[in-house]
Amino acid sequence: MAVRAQFENSNEIGVFAKLTNAYCLAAIGASETFYSVFQGELEEVMPVVHTSIAGCRIVGRLCVGNKNGLLVPNSTTDQELQHLRNSLPDSVIIQRVEEKLSALGNVICCNDYVALVHPDLDRETEEILADTLKVEVFRQTVAGNVLVGSYCVFSNRGGLVHPKTKIEDQDELSSLLQVPLVAGTVNRGSDVVGGGMVVNDWCAFCGLDTTSTELSVIESVFKLIDAQPSHIASSMRDALVDSLA
Repeated sequence: MAVRAQFENSNEIGVFAKLTNAYCLAAIGASETFYSVFQGELEEVMPVVHTSIAGCRIVGRLCVGNKNGLLVPNSTTDQELQHLRNSLPDSVIIQRVEEKLSALGNVICCNDYVALVHPDLDRETEEILADTLKVEVFRQTVAGNVLVGSYCVFSNRGGLVHPKTKIEDQDELSSLLQVPLVAGTVNRGSDVVGGGMVVNDWCAFCGLDTTSTELSVIESVFKLIDAQPSHIASSMRDALVDSLA
C-alpha cells in the first residue's frame, strides 16, 4: 500500500529517507511522527535506522542502495559508517565511494537487479556500484535530465518516471529495467518523483500533498495492492496450506 507522510513540513520524503527490500534509513530530525509512520509499516520486517550522512539529514539524496548493499559518499564520517554497519543486516555490504557527483541518490536509481546512472559518473564508481549492489549498470537520462535518481523511481515490480518522458523513451527504459513504467507525478504535480517518494516491493511512502489520483497510479504501477514482504507472504501461504490440509 501507499502511505502519505511528511518530514517537518516538507513533502520530499525521498530526500529524507531511503527504502529498500532489506532496510530503511530515515533522517535524524526533530519530529517523531516521520519515524513512526515508517516504523508502523516496516518495524516487523526490517530495521528502520535513524542516521545522518556526512552530517546532513538528506540521507535519501546522498546514498544509494538495495537489498544487497549501500553506497555512501566519501564525506560520510567513520562514526556514521560504524552506526550503519551495526544497524543494517549482515548481508548488506556498505561501501564508501570517492565520486565528484557525491549526491549519489540524485545521480543513481536502482532496484535489486538494474541501476540507471548519470552519463558522467566515474567508471570506478560504476564498477563499485555493479560489485556492491550486484546490479547491471546503464548510463541514461530521463526526459533529457541527467539526474536519473531525482526524476525516476522504480522497484522490482514497476516504476514511475518524469511526466514529460516520451513514450519511446519509456519503452526503452522499461525494456532495460524489465519492469512496467508509467510517467507521473507526486505531491500534487511535482515532477521530481525521486525526491517526493520512496518505494520497495510491497509499500510506498509519498509526501502529504500527493493526490488520491497520484496515489492510485503509484499503487497500480508498483503493484502495491495486497502486496506483502516475500517472507511474510510465504509464511502466510504455508499457514494456509496447513489449514487446508
